[in-house]
Amino acid sequence: MIDLYTAATPNGFKVSILLEELQLPYRVIPVDLLKREQKEENFLALNPNGRIPVIVDHEAGHWTVFESGAILLYLAEKTGKFLPEGAEGRSLAMQWLMFQMGGIGPMQGQAHVFYRYAPEQIDYAIARYQRETRRLYEVLDRRLQDQPYLAGELSIADMACWPWVRIHKWAGVELTGLDHLQGWMDILKERPAFQKGVCVPYKVERGSETLNESRNRGSKMLV
Repeated sequence: MIDLYTAATPNGFKVSILLEELQLPYRVIPVDLLKREQKEENFLALNPNGRIPVIVDHEAGHWTVFESGAILLYLAEKTGKFLPEGAEGRSLAMQWLMFQMGGIGPMQGQAHVFYRYAPEQIDYAIARYQRETRRLYEVLDRRLQDQPYLAGELSIADMACWPWVRIHKWAGVELTGLDHLQGWMDILKERPAFQKGVCVPYKVERGSETLNESRNRGSKMLV
């Protein structure tokens, strides 16, 4: 059994999508970001950086993994799925995974902040991060001209990028003219695992716990 500490964010959705694709048994433990549960000591014991998602793999001796990209890689290697075989295929998947981790995530994340949340509208900052996010989308679009998926076959790279591009409007960025990227988005959104993955933790299985409930139960995984 895998415990997934998560919230309804693109980084959280990456992992729930992969878990659904793998059909691994997992339990959702929602983390309330507004209440800053991710900064509480019991959560920091799992991830010193105080961010979601985190998994605890009880089959592997309660092994804990934080950072969404590291979790995707761990689960792909654990199961031998969604990571192409061979050095070249694996390298491609890793390159596009890192492209999301170091590019789309940080840049689009800043676009979200300045466009939606900042108490002061700073036009320069909004334009800068929206423009860079759009440029990164254009890189994806060019890659997808001749490839159905980023690494040539469905991989963790697609699962990393898709949840971010999915909420492009929240950052004030359009997909106009990016037909290959839009087609890729449409194909992936029809996959049942992607549909289910973005409902976590909105639709939590019966028996799932909140972080506080798990703490109150005295769970070993929070010690």
